[in-house]
This record gives sequence, C-alpha cells and structure tokens, in this order.
Amino acid sequence: LRDIEQSPNYRFIKGDIVDAGFINRIFEEHRFDSVIHLAAESHVDRSIMDPMAFVKTNVLGTAILLNACIKAWSDNFNDKLFYHVSTDEVYGSLGETGFFTEDTPYDPRSPYSASKAASDHLVMAYHHTYRLPVVISNCSNNYGSHHFPEKLIPLMILNALEGKTLPVYGDGQQIRDWLYVEDHCRAIEAVLASGRPGEVYNVGGNNEKTNIEVVETLCALLDEFLPDSP
Repeated sequence: LRDIEQSPNYRFIKGDIVDAGFINRIFEEHRFDSVIHLAAESHVDRSIMDPMAFVKTNVLGTAILLNACIKAWSDNFNDKLFYHVSTDEVYGSLGETGFFTEDTPYDPRSPYSASKAASDHLVMAYHHTYRLPVVISNCSNNYGSHHFPEKLIPLMILNALEGKTLPVYGDGQQIRDWLYVEDHCRAIEAVLASGRPGEVYNVGGNNEKTNIEVVETLCALLDEFLPDSP
C-alpha cells in the first residue's frame, strides 16, 4: 500500500476483528458507507490443527462486523453495503469436470471451509432479519505477487529453490480453480459498484487443475529458468 500512503482518502488502523469495542469506535469515527470484509484465517491445514482460531476470527469476527454495521447504519440503510468476501471452499471438492455455481449446495470439508460457510450464512441471516444490504462473493484459489509463503504455489517454489522436499497432501489429485489476484481485485471492484443486495457472486479463473499438476508445472518452469538451482 506504499503507493497510496499519502492519499487523504487512506488510513491504516491496526486492530483485532474480534475486539467489538475497537470495531465500534472505528465505525463511530469514520462513518463508513460500505465495508469490504476480507479478514479471515484462511489456511486449510492450520484449521485442522487449530480449528477454534478459525471459528473465532471467521465466525465471531464476522458477527462483530455485522453488528457494528447495524449499529452505525440503523437510522438509514440506503446507499450502504456490507460486502463479504468468501471462498468456493464452502462448496466442497470440485469434481473432475464442471465448476461451482451460485446454486451449488454448501458442502464444507474442513474447519476452515465450515467457518467460512457459517460466516456466509450469518451475513445472509442479517440481510433477511435486519434488511442489512449485503453481497457475498465466493472466489477460487488466488495466486500472485506477495502470496503468503504457506500457500501451495509459493511454498513449492521456495522449497524447490532451497532443495527441500515438496509436501503434497494425499495423492495430489484434489482439483482447484486458480484465480490471479489482480483479476480478483477487479471482480471485487465490480461487485462493490454494481452488485445487488442479497445476491451471491462466484468469482473464478476458469482454470481448474489438480494440485499435482500445479506442482509439476512449477518444477518444469524452475528447471527451465533456473537449471542450476538445487
């Protein structure tokens, strides 16, 4: 965010999403007219080891943000929007053919995806109960610049460059759709500008691959561009 640090329209405030007092104070000070909620614990393997951290951040944190919106906007919901950014993991495993749609039934398979599914349902419940204007987008796996190193693509690249083993879960046949992060950002901008309250939008890259295909592709590219690496 260095490029926009000096903008009068930007301010960085560090805090905990489950600190209701902190969140409410921010809403009181800044009088937001829209919220894009991207805060989440998001790593499947870590959710297996520490599921309660995912419940706390993804479920309780979302509820606290929703309550802050209700409190701050209670006099007038017009021209307000709560935009919840979620994941296609809530739909379960992608089959060998086809892709998820907005009508695909929820079938979460990990504590991470279950916590995101719960937060999706909370958002829609607030829409139907309180008439809070909301939209949800469920995106596929992001990749790109500054990707957190615990994720599949950067982890494989870093381990390969350092001559370490490449840990692949199971047989690597799990299928994921991959979405370039800047494409996702453009989709978020479009949904924020034109999304209809109460709607769900799936965002994908039309780029389904098995995990082992991704790893083999990365290895081939590293062999091509860095043949002398370990």
